[in-house]
Amino acid sequence: MANPEPGSQPGDSGQSGEPAFDVGHSHSDVSGGWLRAAAFGAMDGLVSNTSLIAGVAAAESVHATIVSGIAGLLAGAFSMALGEYTSVTTANEQIDSEVHLERRALRSRPHDERAELVAMLRELGMTAETAEIATDEIHRDENQAVNFHLVREIGVDPAAKPSARVAAGSSFAMFAIGALLPLIPYLLGFGSLVAGLACGGAGLLVAGGLTARFTSKAVWWAASRQLLFGAAAVAATYLVGLLIAAVL
Repeated sequence: MANPEPGSQPGDSGQSGEPAFDVGHSHSDVSGGWLRAAAFGAMDGLVSNTSLIAGVAAAESVHATIVSGIAGLLAGAFSMALGEYTSVTTANEQIDSEVHLERRALRSRPHDERAELVAMLRELGMTAETAEIATDEIHRDENQAVNFHLVREIGVDPAAKPSARVAAGSSFAMFAIGALLPLIPYLLGFGSLVAGLACGGAGLLVAGGLTARFTSKAVWWAASRQLLFGAAAVAATYLVGLLIAAVL
């Protein structure tokens, strides 16, 4: 751990603007922006299009399988992107509404809001005197006060809202990549369902393993889990395709 310079206080910044201490770790972005959308898009693209190709291949020609796979890729990618954009935008608008509500309360009932924050800080273990001093410091800046109140009251930091555009873009791109993998053998002229399933399975293993980088799970466990879930969905869809072909 780095030692602060003589005469400085813990947390003081030097000329570079960096804090004069090292906490020894950093945190990942867990605000629900790009990572959740990317992981969801990749898994959905892999599983849904591999399942679609398997189901169609069980009953139709190679040409029909290719057309269905491309249609599934485009429809799914656009649907995922629009869904992510709408859901994240709606969530952010709800946060903005809470910000407005809290800001209005700070202006119309400042004494009550101050007493509320003092009480919350005391619940964290501060003495009454320290809590009052901290509250006065926090309330000197209205934006800071609004953010701090919302973090303590509803567990949301308005300053860390996810980007709807980033979520939509990452979801679209990852779905398209995932959905393209099982189509590769068909697009290269092989027309082999086994090869398509192998590409889809490899994609599931890689995608599952990559998500383990952001968690404490073992790579083999995350990869195997995604492969197992995907295989179950593909098998079910393939059997339904065989059943439909037999009935019709």
